[in-house]
Amino acid sequence: MFEAVQDPHNQEQIVTRETLAELTGLKLTVIDDRLGTLTDDGMLLRVQRGVYVSAVQHPVARPMSKTVMPDGMIKIEIGDEVLTLTPREDRALANLMAGAAAQAAAIETGRNAALLTAEMAEEIKRLRRRVAALEAPAAAGQGQLFVASQSQARPAANGGQFENAVSA
Repeated sequence: MFEAVQDPHNQEQIVTRETLAELTGLKLTVIDDRLGTLTDDGMLLRVQRGVYVSAVQHPVARPMSKTVMPDGMIKIEIGDEVLTLTPREDRALANLMAGAAAQAAAIETGRNAALLTAEMAEEIKRLRRRVAALEAPAAAGQGQLFVASQSQARPAANGGQFENAVSA
């Protein structure tokens, strides 16, 4: 169960008991029991109701840079450490890092999709409330512009007569 929490957490995804049920196929009662045990053992932290994170935290990310030197060599700086690579080593490292780059793109896409989904859900709720209000039966006399009309003859400016509907 700990690995089931740790994997999504390491990918910067929110870990809920429902998510764990989908991932593991276990019933929520079993998941709650195991999450409680892992929390009591200090391996997990409960950040809010039903949401957990691994207690193992990575250190803060250090500043990083990559510089291509005029002679084609590559300098990669991570914090105070400097790695000097040949062009061939740089390409090999890029191949090794391709999976992490794809994962980072997937994480960002997932975040954007989650934000958009939340916004759309709120808009749908708002629209449903508005439709419900419009469909609600009108109170007596409300929403009727002309309850009863009667004809009344009035003189026109040219001396003739015209009919005018007037509300009662």
